[in-house]
Amino acid sequence: MSKPARAFIFDMDGTIVDNMAFHTKSWLAFFERRGQAIDADAFFRATAGRQGHEIMRTYLGADLTLEQTAELDAEKEELYRELYAPHLEAVAGFEQFVATAQEADVRLAVATAAPPANIVFTLDGLDLRRHFDAVVGAADVARGKPNPDVFLLAAERCGVAPEHCIVFEDAPLGVEAARRAGMRAVVLTTTLPADAFAEFDNVIRVARDFTELNIDALFASSAVTTTTTEA
Repeated sequence: MSKPARAFIFDMDGTIVDNMAFHTKSWLAFFERRGQAIDADAFFRATAGRQGHEIMRTYLGADLTLEQTAELDAEKEELYRELYAPHLEAVAGFEQFVATAQEADVRLAVATAAPPANIVFTLDGLDLRRHFDAVVGAADVARGKPNPDVFLLAAERCGVAPEHCIVFEDAPLGVEAARRAGMRAVVLTTTLPADAFAEFDNVIRVARDFTELNIDALFASSAVTTTTTEA
C-alpha cells in the first residue's frame, strides 16, 4: 500500500524570512503618522497572521471600506519593503531543508497573510517560488489567521489531507489556525520564545531555524519537543 501524500506548509513572514521586527516597525511608523502610539509587543501578539484590512479596521475604525483599507495597507507595505529590503534573506537552513523535502516527495506550500506585492518581494526576491507546489496569500482567502482558511486551501491545492500536513509558524495566531485546520505545527522562535506556545497541543517541535529539523522525525512526531540549543 502506498503512503499517503504529505506536505509542509510554511507561513512566510517570520518563518521563511526573519522579518517580523521590520513589519512591526513599519506598522508603528504607519500609525505614528496618524497620531497613535502603540506598544510593539502587544501589537505583534494581537495581529501577527491577520490580514491588513482586518488590522486597519481594528485600529482605524470598523467602518472603513475595503477600498480604503487597501489604499492604507499599500502605504504600510511600502514602508515595510523599504525597511526590510537591505536585510532580505532566508532563515538559516531553509533552502537545504526544502530541497531535502522535495527529494523525499514531500509537497510544499506557502500559506501567508501577506498581500501579493509582499509575496513577490520575498519569494521572487530570494528565488524561492520554484520550490513550491502552491502559494496562498491574502488575496486568496477572505479571513486571516486564526481562521484556518489559508492552511486548508494550501493543503487542497497540494492534494494532501490536513492530517498529513505540517505547518511551520512563528506566531500563536498561526499555530491556532493550524490547530483549527487539524494540522500539526513546528514553531520557529525567530519572533517569540518557546513558552509563548506552551498552550498548544498541536506543536510537535520548537527550533531556532531549519538546520535543527529532521523530516522523518517530524512526520513521525505527535508529542511536543523543544530544542535544547534554543537561545
